[in-house]
Amino acid sequence: MAGQADNRAPYAKIAAHYTELISTGELQPGTLLPSIKNLAEEWKVSTATAEKALRKLRNEGLVRGIHGIGTEVLDQPTPMSSGSQRQDRGRRTGSSWGDGERSDSHQAAVVPAPAEVAQALDIQPGADVIRRSRVYRDRRGIVAHSTSWIPARYGKLIPQLAKSERLTGGTSLQLIAEATGHPISHRIDSASASLLTPEHARLLELDPDNLPTEPVVVMTAKFVDSEGNIVEYGVDLGGPGRTWRTESEVS
Repeated sequence: MAGQADNRAPYAKIAAHYTELISTGELQPGTLLPSIKNLAEEWKVSTATAEKALRKLRNEGLVRGIHGIGTEVLDQPTPMSSGSQRQDRGRRTGSSWGDGERSDSHQAAVVPAPAEVAQALDIQPGADVIRRSRVYRDRRGIVAHSTSWIPARYGKLIPQLAKSERLTGGTSLQLIAEATGHPISHRIDSASASLLTPEHARLLELDPDNLPTEPVVVMTAKFVDSEGNIVEYGVDLGGPGRTWRTESEVS
């Protein structure tokens, strides 16, 4: 663990290690983390570095310090991830899954573009479009139902886009960029809250007669390549109780 080959600072490696243990449930709420002294010895770092790692975990809301007792793992709101975050993960790690996530129920078909999708992709309503959908899950259930809408012309370059199976060789965006030679240059993200509808209930595998009352998070992402072509429009429907969280460096 302490010997991970990456460019992160030692405190960030320590924090990332415990973030993964907490997010996957290996460290349950109420569990106490090692003391600063023990962390420093285990990871062969200074006590200042160990304290900085714990401070990062506190700042992220994963743990809290209890005077005279130690650092306690907190119960976490169940997060969801968006298409743009999965793109970032795929670019960094080669996998679009978050910690503890998996995907299933992969479906694909060529269908007429609904009006909202046609507008997002800048094509005519009813024009052929590839619809790819899958369900992301973790130990707490459905993270999100995710749908990617892709102009049908990319299916001619990459036939597997229209097949109901997990993609091989990269994400849809990576495959399209490789096939066209045009990398994804920017994206447009949006987030909103929506009351559950019968269609939402079906996608999220909920009982339509006993729907949760709280709204769910709906996130969209439009991806544009270096030539200005809109190559994909993604819609992520978060499971009940899921929250969206993002983090970025401030310089």
